[in-house]
Amino acid sequence: MIITKLIGGLGNQMFQYAVARHLALKNNVELKLDKTGFETYKLHAYGLHHLNIEEVFATQKEVAAFRIYKKREGKMWFLYNRLIADPTRYVSERSFNFDPSILKLSAPVYLDGFWQSERYFKGIESIIRDEFTIKELLVGKNRKMTDAISNSTAVSMHIRRADYVTNPTVNAWHGTCDSEYYARAVSTIVQTIADPHFFIFSDDMEWARQNIILDHPVTYVDHNDARTNYEDLRLMSRCKHNIIANSSFSWWGGWLNNNPGKIVISPKNWFKTPKMDVRDLVPDTWVKL
Repeated sequence: MIITKLIGGLGNQMFQYAVARHLALKNNVELKLDKTGFETYKLHAYGLHHLNIEEVFATQKEVAAFRIYKKREGKMWFLYNRLIADPTRYVSERSFNFDPSILKLSAPVYLDGFWQSERYFKGIESIIRDEFTIKELLVGKNRKMTDAISNSTAVSMHIRRADYVTNPTVNAWHGTCDSEYYARAVSTIVQTIADPHFFIFSDDMEWARQNIILDHPVTYVDHNDARTNYEDLRLMSRCKHNIIANSSFSWWGGWLNNNPGKIVISPKNWFKTPKMDVRDLVPDTWVKL
């Protein structure tokens, strides 16, 4: 059995699922999801049920059986860590970079981390793409928006602000992509493709309208909210090109884009702190600005 801890927004949950799905396939064992963290975590809700994934939830008993192997911090836990804790059973992410040893683990394993690199699911991309399709039928405004995207040289632009601005701790860690980044991204796009139509997605549409001024056709996609954010993900992935924010949610919008000639533009500085090494996060084929 492979159990993966789910926490964070939809983009984070997708990374957590993808690495565990790959490891479960390698071990030929069942994958189970631990969503108990959402009982106390209120910033985001569990969202993978909107996708065509293998959705089997771990029981509290199964999760508890792995938690005894978790390493504890502090000198008082010295003997516990030496005699009981097992980092090959309860596996905590050790660094932000891709760790190839993760995919060599033998079941049973509990995964606790964010695992933000496509290298964790290299080789099963087709499975991940299939399972990360949306269950819900495409109807109403989202169907009309899909038609508009299909009938234009559509470029998605995702602007993530919300808690990146309002939460001091999150802001100190992530920071935000400013209007200059988006201006450079637009300049790169218009030098490469003809007649782009920009579709703007944001959790702060007022800021976007005031700060993103373009001399090209623009559509503000403002009819979805946190409960239907998976629809924005589907719409972004249907665009021919993508300008993403330092957000795992828009990362997946770019990655799930199946256009073989796509241009995906990503911020070079994913975090506010320069100490974070993001070389394994952004695919080599994407443009980093």
